[in-house]
Amino acid sequence: MPTDGILIVEDEKNLGQTLEEYLQGIGHHCKLAMTAKEAREIFNMTTPSVVLMDIGLPDGNGLDLAREFRGLRKDFSLIFLSALNDPETRVEGLEIGAEDYITKPFALKELVLRLDRINKFRVQTETLPDEIILGDLKISFNKFELTNAQGEQIPLSQKECAILELLYKNKNEAVNRETIIEEVWGLDKFPSNRTVDNYIVKLRKWAETDPNEPIAIVSIRGVGYKLVIKA
Repeated sequence: MPTDGILIVEDEKNLGQTLEEYLQGIGHHCKLAMTAKEAREIFNMTTPSVVLMDIGLPDGNGLDLAREFRGLRKDFSLIFLSALNDPETRVEGLEIGAEDYITKPFALKELVLRLDRINKFRVQTETLPDEIILGDLKISFNKFELTNAQGEQIPLSQKECAILELLYKNKNEAVNRETIIEEVWGLDKFPSNRTVDNYIVKLRKWAETDPNEPIAIVSIRGVGYKLVIKA
């Protein structure tokens, strides 16, 4: 299923054009930017649902540009495509809210699998209410956003949102870590049980901001997690 639009930010002309032609050939709408300046112009004129972001740009840094885009909009999926494979850069990219960090060189089919998973999640979230209010807490799946008990808005990455969605759909029932990995990451080799635990930390901090505890993310030893919602 095609996305609403893909912004490809890639300064290597051959790779950028190859990605653009290949993705358009399978039904995606794409725009190619070879500089940070061009990317800003396209991002501000359109509403891409996916941004494929190179890190080394001739007039800026892709990490900084991604932060800038996140400050403007939260409802797009971000995938870094980079030759940099050091753990610190990967973690920094994920902390910005990237759904994936793909190291060059990569197979085009691998990228398509990642995009298909993002689209699958977007279709699933369309069946959920626009807002779910639990005490003083609020979940906005379509906006990729949480609101804590103090009224502060907390942006969610696609994976954080997908984990919360999975727990919500199975509320008051245990969901094992293997199911979370399969549903959220699929064929990726990067995630582990520890990765899942790290993502849960942010969601749990949000839930704990309401002292009345209308919701809790409970650890089930040796299994996984359960989203407990009080009636």
